[in-house]
Amino acid sequence: MNIGIIGAGHIGSALATRLVSLGHSVHIANSRGPDTLTEVAKKTGATPVTAREAARHGDIIVVTIPLIHIPDLPKDLFADVADDVPVIDTSNYYPLLRDGHILELETGELTESEWVQQHLGRPVVKVFNNIYFDHLENKGLPAGTPGRISLPVAGDHEAAKQKVMALVQELGFDAVDDGNLHASWRQQPGTPCYGADLPADKLREHFANLGTERTAAQHAEYLANHAKQERAMAAQDKP
Repeated sequence: MNIGIIGAGHIGSALATRLVSLGHSVHIANSRGPDTLTEVAKKTGATPVTAREAARHGDIIVVTIPLIHIPDLPKDLFADVADDVPVIDTSNYYPLLRDGHILELETGELTESEWVQQHLGRPVVKVFNNIYFDHLENKGLPAGTPGRISLPVAGDHEAAKQKVMALVQELGFDAVDDGNLHASWRQQPGTPCYGADLPADKLREHFANLGTERTAAQHAEYLANHAKQERAMAAQDKP
């Protein structure tokens, strides 16, 4: 396939490396322009392009930039992109370390990817947000292998979600349906499956236990869990 990646950070680069190794044509972009992506191109094998060019190179598009920068993307970024091209959102909300406080996400009115979808003006599929980048690049396994990591996939459009789930399988992970975007809170930071590398049966068990509608108590608990994780990450970064 032709795959465009907007964002050349850890997740974007890991995806590019794996996708190129599988024979896909990958174009990758960042906010500073293709001239700054020489080293990324050498490492991944992807072709450096502008964000607009990446958005038009594809059977699948991946948006993998910090959540706070989503509103900065061009409003017409997907203007000429066919409606049946899935757009993947990998973002996570890090209010303490990076993104500041976003009211709709603090109140639980929207999930992270519902917020992204509103800003992009384009349906998105949520995946690759709950796995460490090095695990994404190095821990894919053939189907049926014991211990194969599963990844949750959420989206409001079934055809797009199924296409993305097939790509997840090809990358070496079991794709687990996480329902629509409103249910994608179950794969956000602070929840039991975030960064846990669970097999498919355990991930489905977590989803069954959590339910689909997030309660106020669940929202408060997972925000608190994530804040604790962010504080620990900040402490580790201090000299």
